[in-house]
Amino acid sequence: MTTQEILSQLEKYGDERTRKTYITLGAREPFFGVKVQDLKKILKKTKKNHETSLELYATGNYDAMYLAGLMADETQITKEQLEVWVSQAYFSYLSEYTVPWVAAETAYGFELGLKWIQSDIETIASAGWGTLAYFAAVHEDEKLDTEAYIKLLDTVEKEIHEAQNRVRYAMNGFVIATGTYVKALTKKSKEVAKKIGKVNVDVGGTACKVPLANDYIDKVIAKGRVGVKRKTARC
Repeated sequence: MTTQEILSQLEKYGDERTRKTYITLGAREPFFGVKVQDLKKILKKTKKNHETSLELYATGNYDAMYLAGLMADETQITKEQLEVWVSQAYFSYLSEYTVPWVAAETAYGFELGLKWIQSDIETIASAGWGTLAYFAAVHEDEKLDTEAYIKLLDTVEKEIHEAQNRVRYAMNGFVIATGTYVKALTKKSKEVAKKIGKVNVDVGGTACKVPLANDYIDKVIAKGRVGVKRKTARC
């Protein structure tokens, strides 16, 4: 399918109720309001497609940008292209899911995550914490810099409550991911989670809730799932 054919298909899948939901979350024109399950119908036809994913993201159409993240080929996308993507990820669904998902699956996801968390731009910093979290989720522990993750947990403990709104959300998710996917750091993550306690985030009037990191990690422990890696960051 060409980019134009995909856009035409996205328009057909557009749903007004979904549009209203996405507007509440922060999406802006142009977009059609396509449900994720319908995006995946298109993905079944295109599979991973590097060039088309870049073209879709460049349209600025939210539905196309989200689909681009699902379609992206992590073995071909470059650091420079991901830098462009993160700079254009204008709200949480793009900055905390689409971009981190793809970045985390690359060999340089950790490097980009460390860079992005230093940004004063809320969407970029939150993308950085998300990338570091997903990187831990999909890479085996022997490939992780455990000492660096310990220092990052310390940073969260010190800075989370003064961080920008969506950065607080992403930091909290980072603690959960580290405690869940890195067995050697579960104890450390729980200690940090207890110290930071409840994290307040303005979720824009939606029903979304910020999970208590310590409780979330405990549930994973109870299920015997600590250290079980994800096959892919994307879902």
